[in-house]
This record gives sequence, structure tokens and C-alpha cells, in this order.
Amino acid sequence: MGSALSVLTQYDIEEVQEHCNHLFTQQEIVTLYKRFCQLDRNSKGFISSDEFLSVPEFAMNPLSQRLLKMTDGLNFKDFVAFLSAFSARATVQQKIEIIFKVYDSDSNGKVTFKDLIEVLQDLSGAFISDKQREEVLSQLLQEAGYKKESSLMLDDFIKILDHQGLKMEVEIPVD
Repeated sequence: MGSALSVLTQYDIEEVQEHCNHLFTQQEIVTLYKRFCQLDRNSKGFISSDEFLSVPEFAMNPLSQRLLKMTDGLNFKDFVAFLSAFSARATVQQKIEIIFKVYDSDSNGKVTFKDLIEVLQDLSGAFISDKQREEVLSQLLQEAGYKKESSLMLDDFIKILDHQGLKMEVEIPVD
């Protein structure tokens, strides 16, 4: 599984379905496999950073460098598991967990004020000054009962998102 020359068996499809908590149908997994094989240009069985960046929508994403840390070297099963968080069938919890990982740039299980600032800078570019970013994030943390010095764990991150009334509506089309 993973080589452009290999064929996806029914067993492989069911195994991938199980690995991604059945968030994709069997037909969607076959479609994702075809796309995976297109991206895996050297038939290595995994997708490199450069291959991910060949997808224009991915390369143009302001968070692409952060996402690359999470996706470099994914085999097909892990590729589908990663994409499952963006499925319409994914739970809010699954979506928040992937967003938390985007913010947690050093993968230590904590999001710091610095991490928040960096993501906001990636998203806003020059449209917001550093001072404005710091003010907005300081206020957001304060309203949720945290300080600039706080390190947010996943539960804290969820609390802040919930406090702000944010709805997670992120989807990736499979076709």
C-alpha cells in the first residue's frame, strides 16, 4: 500500500477505514489513494514536504510550513488519518485537536503565547501590527482566565475556543 504500482485491496481499504474511525467511505478511500499515488511521484510509499507543496492550495496556505511539520513523510494510512480531521464527519473534538497541533509548533503538548503570536502573524501578515496582535491575544487569554505566561494544554485550548463561541467548520473535499 502506498506505491503507485500497488493495488488497494479490500483488506487495505477496511484497515484504513478503521484507522481513520470510519470517517471516509470505501469509495472515498479509493479516491484518496489515487490522489496519494499522484502525489507520491517517486513511488516511495510516503509523501515528502516537496510533494505536499506541489498541491497549490496547500502551498498557498499561510500555515503550510506548520502543516508540513505534521505531514512530511506520511504513508497512505497516516495521510488518510490526517485528512480525516478535515472531514465533514469529523467531530469538533477531532478538529480542535488538529488545530491544537498546528499551534503547538514544537510538539510538546503545550501552546504558549509565542505560539499563538506566530500563528496569528502567519495568518494576518502585515495587516496587523505586532502590538495589535499582542493586545488582541492578551485580551482573549485574559477573558478566558489565562495570562500571557500561561502554557495552554489541549483542555485549556478547548476552553478558550469554547469561551469565544467558535464553531469548527473546516472541510477538505475528497474528489
